[in-house]
Formats: sequence, structure tokens, C-alpha cells
Amino acid sequence: MNDSNPAQQALGLTADQVLTTTRAVRRRLDLTRPVPRELIQEAVKIATQAPTGRNQQQWDFVFVDDPATKKEMADLWRAGLSAGNPYEHHGLPIPTRGSFASAEWARIRGSLGHLIEHLHEVPVLMIPVVRVATRAELGTVHGQANTWGSVLPATWSFMLAARERGLGTCWTIGHLAYEREMADLLGLPFDTTVQVALTPVAHTIGTDFKQAPRVDDSNFTHWNRW
Repeated sequence: MNDSNPAQQALGLTADQVLTTTRAVRRRLDLTRPVPRELIQEAVKIATQAPTGRNQQQWDFVFVDDPATKKEMADLWRAGLSAGNPYEHHGLPIPTRGSFASAEWARIRGSLGHLIEHLHEVPVLMIPVVRVATRAELGTVHGQANTWGSVLPATWSFMLAARERGLGTCWTIGHLAYEREMADLLGLPFDTTVQVALTPVAHTIGTDFKQAPRVDDSNFTHWNRW
């Protein structure tokens, strides 16, 4: 870390603080402050230590800071959001422990609206991908678990490391309805790479993030059987 640049110093959070205050940041992304590539590379270096099955290290991160490309990416993402929720298409209830009528959900909808309007202005957009021999690997639950388990830990580690460095991130998947188009835009080999998210990366406006409201942890815990 470069001590001569206070803007890039780590926040000095404890492990528990990083784990409990890394939020999905949408409204508090600083759209005007560039993010140095060196700072992102520090977070990537941390992410390389994430668990990976059989040490295959199948994941890659694609970072985009070119304004024209970001605009096209944001357009695909917005188009994907407009495609709607698969639960709605099948008339199924969305599994959730929260209430869509709550003030918390209203706040989330508002922050999502802000991101919809400004995604193309975020300094850096990141797409995590996982390498596969063939997309047929996604055809079974076992194959899916192996594939996602090979990239999600590294992506979350990147987001945690970003939080410690004053950067905000957010997991979004809207563009996956147009995954092939995004692959074409970014030069990704569609048949052997699977995109898992689109994540904005920016300095946060303030760093005083708190724990989010959650259902009591006893609701998540099962012993010996469901």
C-alpha cells in the first residue's frame, strides 16, 4: 500500500467488520473519482487466495474502464433487467425471508433505480467469469455447484478486499439475459467461459457502512435434519 497517498490506505477494519459491513453499494458509489488500476490489482491479489476446487483456479476478472464500452455494457444490463424476473414468468412466489412491502425493500428499489440511471458512469465495471471445458458442465446440479464454487469465493474475496480499500461493489446479474452479446462485446470465448455477474467498482461516498437488518440467525440454523 502506498503510504504517501492517504486515499489508497486500507481502512484498518477487523475481519469481522469487513465481513459484516460489506454492503451492496449502489447509491453511494462515487462516480467522479477515478479508481487506480493498482488499487484494483491489490484486491485481485487478495482474491487469488480464495478456495478453489483442486486448485484449478478457473476464474478470471474482466475489468472495463473505457467509457464507450461501459456504456454498451450498461445498455445490455438495462435490457436484461427489462426482460423481467424468471419467477414472474412462471407465476412462482419469490423465496425470501424479507417483505417486499417493507421500508428496506423500498430503499433497495430506490438504490437500484439510481444504479440503473448511472451504471455507465461508474469508474470501473467488472465481470467475473469461470472457465469451463464446455457449457454442458452446467447441465447437472453437480456441474453447476462445481462451476459456481470455482468462481464465487474469489469474487466475494475481491469484494471484501475492495471494502477494506474504500471501494464499493454490488453483485448484479441483469445482463445475463444477454450473456452472448456481452461476450461478443468483450471478446470472451462464449463456449468456454461463463459470466456470473456484473459488478460496479468505485470509491464509496463515505466509508461508514453498518450491518444490515437481517432475520435472526436462529432461523438459518439446522441441526441433524431440516
